[in-house]
Amino acid sequence: MVTLSAVLGVAAIELGMVLIPGPNMIYLVSRSVTQGRRAGLISLAGVACGFLVYLVAATAGVVTIFALVPALYTALKLAGAGYLLWLAFQAVRPGGMSVFTPKALPADRPGKLFTMGLVTNLLNPKIAVLYVSLLPQFVDPARGSIAAQSLVLGLVQIAIAITVNGLIAMSAGSISRFLGDRPGWLKLQRYVMGTALGAMAVRIAADRSRAVVTAAP
Repeated sequence: MVTLSAVLGVAAIELGMVLIPGPNMIYLVSRSVTQGRRAGLISLAGVACGFLVYLVAATAGVVTIFALVPALYTALKLAGAGYLLWLAFQAVRPGGMSVFTPKALPADRPGKLFTMGLVTNLLNPKIAVLYVSLLPQFVDPARGSIAAQSLVLGLVQIAIAITVNGLIAMSAGSISRFLGDRPGWLKLQRYVMGTALGAMAVRIAADRSRAVVTAAP
């Protein structure tokens, strides 16, 4: 079974990633601010299912495809890095966006909220890189079933991601009002978000690691 150090390692990586604004956070905050907490939580349920899709794929060994065809993995990373750079530019440009001052969105039905949360997460480059490259590195074939270890570590990641994103979605309205009354803080938040997104984009694009496949014992 997994070691405590592996669990703590995955937890630390996920906590760092989830606190950096990305597609999931931007969508959840937009829905919570413009349509209320209930809409944000329904969207979060879709995001959670997206995590489960990645977890099932990782446990089933789909990562092997990326290891056997490195060009696919490289394309995934570069596309994701480009998307994050675009989000960074949108944040820091004059009159740019803040994750807590999203554009007004039309009210959507629960089914669409759930689906959009799911799709947003499935297309999130941060999550793809996490499951394809980072998570497998904490699996040790000598400690038993690879699938079981992947499942446990994936559930740790999902628990942290849902908890943090849920807290942000629930408090998005209050944070938005706080920043709305303080333009200086709002500008600072935009630049912090843009810098974080840009740094992650550069890191993903410059990463020369390959998809990791853990061999069976």
